[in-house]
Amino acid sequence: MNSTLILLALAAIWPPLSADKHPRQNLAPNVASPQLIVDRMLEAASVKPDETVYDLGCGEGRIVITAAQKFHAKAVGVEISAGLVRSATEMVHKLGLENRVSVVRGDIMDVDVSPADVVTLYLLTGSNTMLRPRLEKLLKPGARVVSHDYEVRGWKPSRVEQVNVHRRVHKIYVYQMPPGK
Repeated sequence: MNSTLILLALAAIWPPLSADKHPRQNLAPNVASPQLIVDRMLEAASVKPDETVYDLGCGEGRIVITAAQKFHAKAVGVEISAGLVRSATEMVHKLGLENRVSVVRGDIMDVDVSPADVVTLYLLTGSNTMLRPRLEKLLKPGARVVSHDYEVRGWKPSRVEQVNVHRRVHKIYVYQMPPGK
């Protein structure tokens, strides 16, 4: 079974949103982006040294670690799972990246992304739609949003790349916040 079918199957059985302690924790299943996709996402966003990258739903921290190591960026990962935050933080410490990378536990619908030059996403299209007004409100002109596989409805991408990984075509959507928003 290819990863698209797995992701779609997980999305279909994922529990519906509820009024529990973390009502938005189900914005996407935890599926890691392959390393080649991570590299291409950051390249497509034209991440520059000392820019700030936010990864919303950072999982084990692959994107924030790569942003710091390969692109010399500062990076902030936001993750709702305490276990994944702990794991990502341990890896950041093991790699000696504490001065460039932080991983915080939080709800991506509540985090302040205004310092971001680049925001990366691997969420479902519906989750991207929910997040869109917040990104429009908080991101500065020229900031880039990069989404793996799922578009942000209502935005026109400045770039779309297709990448073949594990016998499947992945899409990378790059959006840029307009000047003077």
